[in-house]
Amino acid sequence: MMGRWEIAANAVNATSILLATLNSAHTWWTGIVGCLLFGWVFFEAQLYADATLQTFFIVTSAIGWWSWLRGESGTPAPVRRTTSRLIAIYLATAIVVALVYGWFLHRYTNAYAPLADASVLTLSVVAQLLLMSRRYESWWFWLAANSIAVPVFLMRGLDITAILYTGFWINACVALVRWRRLVAV
Repeated sequence: MMGRWEIAANAVNATSILLATLNSAHTWWTGIVGCLLFGWVFFEAQLYADATLQTFFIVTSAIGWWSWLRGESGTPAPVRRTTSRLIAIYLATAIVVALVYGWFLHRYTNAYAPLADASVLTLSVVAQLLLMSRRYESWWFWLAANSIAVPVFLMRGLDITAILYTGFWINACVALVRWRRLVAV
């Protein structure tokens, strides 16, 4: 039974990620549907941080959808760069939160790979926040999150999801090149 849910979640999320690479606002509503499906898959696999992350993605996808369609001036927001200082703050915060949340999951749940799971969550949160405001650097954080997620999914028997996230990793590489050309000067 989980195989069908995993396949559906992967298909919808693959569509959403490809739409993000193409800089399409449709990435957001397809992402909401995919996150609902992945929430169930990850909960059943005892990847609680990843299940929690799906709730975050649903909320931020709604906000991102609105933001991408409207922008600050009523026009679509351009792709922009983020300052090095802000990236350093995001990264330091992600590391601290991953350590604390990983400890919490280890101590109080039967979570599988709590620190790795928490790291995927925190890096993905940063990536999503940057993506919501069309920041080029979001793709670097997606690369990091997916680099951790793929082995965890493989160890948990979520082979289809691991294949998809390998595709997401490749997609992030492609998006880095594509979005670099879109960065507003």
